[in-house]
Amino acid sequence: MHDTISNQLEQDGYAVIEDFLRPAECDELVAAGIELTKNISDTDQKTTFSTKEGERRQIQDKYFLESNDKISYFYEVDAVGPDGKLTVDPTVSLNKVGHALHLLHPIFRCYTYSDRVKAVCHQLGFKEPAVVQSMYIYKNPGLGGEVTAHQDATYLYTEPIPPIGFWIALEDATIQNGCLWMARGSHKSGVHRRLIRNPDKDPAVIFDRPEAVYPQSSFTPVPVSKGTCILLHGNLVHKSAHNRSEKSRHAYTFHIVEKLNNQYSPDNWLQEGKDAPFLNIYTTQQSM
Repeated sequence: MHDTISNQLEQDGYAVIEDFLRPAECDELVAAGIELTKNISDTDQKTTFSTKEGERRQIQDKYFLESNDKISYFYEVDAVGPDGKLTVDPTVSLNKVGHALHLLHPIFRCYTYSDRVKAVCHQLGFKEPAVVQSMYIYKNPGLGGEVTAHQDATYLYTEPIPPIGFWIALEDATIQNGCLWMARGSHKSGVHRRLIRNPDKDPAVIFDRPEAVYPQSSFTPVPVSKGTCILLHGNLVHKSAHNRSEKSRHAYTFHIVEKLNNQYSPDNWLQEGKDAPFLNIYTTQQSM
């Protein structure tokens, strides 16, 4: 398995591990994700999340920038009206919840620091792997927004060793409900763009270059079954389409970085803090 996933990551920029979680384990995580929607209050500020260039207001939002040590809620653009009120049922209104589920939520923490994750990190040769952020992604039917082509290293830049994403399908991910599309081999072309903290402070973060344009022919869909984990090289260009189907596509994802002889950029929007330490996967307990 070591050679298989290492070779896949080196060659393609991603590796698929089937049956990473059992169906009952996926169901437990989905139940936890649905339970999070019950904490929604109609009186709270609704911060939307979108990766489209004209809809990225949330990256300037204090709520987003201070979410490193919290469980924060981000809504679909189409789920919030001009008055800030929800236009849909709360259970299908969310785009994602992040970015400290792995630290603060007992169920997500249990799976993030599991022996299976530790084993993959060992197989990939990590010496001091640490989780820096986590997200529960809903991709709800009819509402789940498009995720435009991007590299994770744009947001979580490290050098010389790139971050690795763990993307776990908690339900079947199909072309119809918004599976990932990969630009195979694109990780070999470097980091095309970075989101950095603005030294002038206003706005708080900025992109250092214009958005890259990628031809549709570069991408291959990667539909996977429930319980599959996809490992993503930080430099891999990937995306997903709007979910126009009648089925949701829930997923849990988190990113790890190597801490030994590796620099996590101080310019990244998300930074380690007293209440959000980048904990070593090998030595961190699953229980809180």
